[in-house]
Amino acid sequence: MDIKKKKGRYERIFVQLSELLRKSPGYNSRLATINAVLHHKMDYYFWTGFYLIENGELIVGPYQGPVACQLLEKNKGVCWAAVNEKRAILVADVHKFPGHIACDSWSNSEIAVPLFDKSGVITGVFDVDSKEYGAFDEIDIEWLERIVRLI
Repeated sequence: MDIKKKKGRYERIFVQLSELLRKSPGYNSRLATINAVLHHKMDYYFWTGFYLIENGELIVGPYQGPVACQLLEKNKGVCWAAVNEKRAILVADVHKFPGHIACDSWSNSEIAVPLFDKSGVITGVFDVDSKEYGAFDEIDIEWLERIVRLI
């Protein structure tokens, strides 16, 4: 997707999600709504979901796509890298990422964006996989960080 088209799509999605999440009754419904909208409007998204920190572990939360890993091995993979580094992690080729956790062999690139509570503590990550290599870029980081702040 070209840059102009991607930015425009994210802008429209952001407005839509802002309106939807204002009416959302709870945390899990907000997560599920973000998944549904992004998964169905971004054609290069293959798996879209949240991993939430519970008792020091990353456990799958609401998601769209094939069956997910239920629990991510501690300090391995892209999601844990986002938690440990406290920043979004973008991986063009997951097969070259040290310690990558392969929940689905169709995934070739990935982005993980940490979720922060109001006090700045990380509570989980928003994780998106694509079948395409190099599917994600700085535009995805910018907009996904904005979107998760709506939660």
